[in-house]
Amino acid sequence: MIKLSILFSILSLPLLAQEPSDAEIHKILADRIDAAKQSVGIVVGIVSAKGRRVVAYGTLAKDDKRPLNGDTVYEIGSMTKVFTSLILMDMVERGEVSLDDPVAKYLPSTVKVPERNGKKITLRDLSTQTSGLPRMPNNFHPKDPGNPYADYTADQLFDFISGYPLTRDIGQKYEYSNLAVGLLGQALARRAGMDYEALVTARILKPLEMKDTTVTLTANMKTRLATGYNAGLNAVPNWDIPALAGAGALRSTANDMLTFLAANLGLIKTPLAKAMAAEVSVHQPTGMPNVEIAYGWHIFTANGKTIYWHNGGTGGYRTFMGYDPAARVGVIALSNASTPAGVDDIGHHLLDPAFPLQTFAPPKEHKAITLDAKILEGFTGRYQLAPDVFLTVTHSGDHLYAQATGQGVFEIFPEGPHEFFAKITELTITFEDGALVLHQMGQETRAKRID
Repeated sequence: MIKLSILFSILSLPLLAQEPSDAEIHKILADRIDAAKQSVGIVVGIVSAKGRRVVAYGTLAKDDKRPLNGDTVYEIGSMTKVFTSLILMDMVERGEVSLDDPVAKYLPSTVKVPERNGKKITLRDLSTQTSGLPRMPNNFHPKDPGNPYADYTADQLFDFISGYPLTRDIGQKYEYSNLAVGLLGQALARRAGMDYEALVTARILKPLEMKDTTVTLTANMKTRLATGYNAGLNAVPNWDIPALAGAGALRSTANDMLTFLAANLGLIKTPLAKAMAAEVSVHQPTGMPNVEIAYGWHIFTANGKTIYWHNGGTGGYRTFMGYDPAARVGVIALSNASTPAGVDDIGHHLLDPAFPLQTFAPPKEHKAITLDAKILEGFTGRYQLAPDVFLTVTHSGDHLYAQATGQGVFEIFPEGPHEFFAKITELTITFEDGALVLHQMGQETRAKRID
């Protein structure tokens, strides 16, 4: 998961010595959980030429005080996208596909993939997220907001693709897209003649011996699964992502993800080495300062360092993985709470001490008042936060609800005639004539009502 406001040679012995100590990491995690109340349990792993180590703080769940470790299971969300692009590069290496193959070549003949100015959407365009497809399909209407992707089918995906008119040229502009990478996963799986889970297992997980990374949890993994929490630290359901699996369906552990990073760093031998090198062989602009995109990986360049990274977020988890190819150091951070802050800053900070850790002010106290149902009805509508990101506001009786594109529904409570707050996260909304202003993490986003 990428937010609209995004944070962000062989190494010498002195560089190796700069790795943070376990005690330093432990303090960061304790502050994040105990003081800032941003998670219930966080696991951090570091891998380098010195070896690997794991530091954990917190518990498996509020009501399960078992300590965390490198084998604790988390949903890793959009970090799955890196695996999907790695499958693409592996299939290119094997001569099974070409980066410039139109995606339509690997979809059912009934799917009418949109074209523009004589150009077709290619596998390359999907991987670099420059296809012109939006972040999410507009026929995404989950029956269960707590597990929003569970009932979205491949047929619905193909229906949307067939009817979507591109609004800009293919390859012209980066736009982070669960839809695009989910479609890439569908195409590669169909080319391989198996489903996405079988494909990622055969091409990546088995060669790297990542036995605790999967879409479908084993019975043993379920016993080690950290309970997911929303931003208000209320337990939430796990997510199932069948049709868009390539965009975010994997679950994993810190130990498995350290193996993945070690392979990308060349610290262990792997038959995927050429594919991994190819995956970071291009750097394309994203329109965000200091951030570029390769195939799957994002690239953050600052303070004389270049960091390859990706984060993830589902209803109850925020995750980060990244590595510094020059220093040959990799970091994984897994949290079982879906907070706006996440753990991106922790991951970047451990790779580059000059990258600042976030600070957290004590949560503002809010007091709900009662507004007439007719007043609440006047606030309902669909508000556009970004080209393909909307906040839909609905009401039922004397309750008002909000739902962002691809996310679950949450209630917002009035504290003034036009001012509302959420209890699940530190978020407030101010309604204006035909618009709203979203206040979150010190930023304001104005959204116009479109219907």
